[in-house]
Amino acid sequence: MMIKLLLTGANGQLGHEIIARCPSTCSIVALPHEVLDISDSKSCDDAVRVCKPDWVINAAAYTNVEKAEDEPEIAMRINRDGPLNLARAVQRAGARLLHISSDFVFDGLQHRPYLPEDATNPLSVYGKSKLVGEKAVLSVLGNDALIMRTSWLYSAAGKNFLNTTLGLLRDQPFLQIVSDQTGSPTSAVSLTKAVFSAIAADARGIFHWSDDGTATWYDFACEIQKQALALQLVNEKKEIRPVSSSELKCKAVRPPWSVLDKASFIAATGLMPQAWQTMLEKTLIERKAA
Repeated sequence: MMIKLLLTGANGQLGHEIIARCPSTCSIVALPHEVLDISDSKSCDDAVRVCKPDWVINAAAYTNVEKAEDEPEIAMRINRDGPLNLARAVQRAGARLLHISSDFVFDGLQHRPYLPEDATNPLSVYGKSKLVGEKAVLSVLGNDALIMRTSWLYSAAGKNFLNTTLGLLRDQPFLQIVSDQTGSPTSAVSLTKAVFSAIAADARGIFHWSDDGTATWYDFACEIQKQALALQLVNEKKEIRPVSSSELKCKAVRPPWSVLDKASFIAATGLMPQAWQTMLEKTLIERKAA
């Protein structure tokens, strides 16, 4: 039976991959922010009523961590009110909602991978907005909610750490990259596979997904340079200097450790993560081909 999907945030890096990799078992209506503003409750109701989806995938989000410190109202409107509006709309329609959330709901003070049920304590406006978005979805849908937290998302296109680093490697004499934050870089391609695996499994609850292994942002940048040089995406090796978070004087406080435990997701879906270095290579090869 064909599964009918409604995708929000269609122009984002995750939305782009979901559209490109939608399996033959699904049909998809993909709406960008310009067509569906999830912070508008009537727009959400209208979109769900017209589309009549089996599932809504919410890939729309306010993701600028630094800017959120200056725009808390906007971040909350998109990351809190938007998921609430979608949850109410799918409840009325008898559909399901898959909502994408973030490792930033944790404070990063424990040094083992975070379980989905571990205590949350976000440190930034962005993290707080993602947490209240989760709570809004759960308040409406309860046990029928499906929330997937991920970390350090990047893709071949769009604004993300990978593409920013590649630009700096071409344009700057050296790079300064944070070395005291640890997480798991995650390809939008692998998160897309996880999204479709969760839908196929009719999963319910809160789950974690990231690529396998851990890295600091410094480690990630060094691996980007190593692989980009091998693929001739950059032509000259640059010095990459490790720096502390405090040296960069960022407005938003990031979790120093945000590695996610994926065991419950693997058990629910059977999908196994690949090493983040492997997924990075695949992304860079795709980027070169484009």
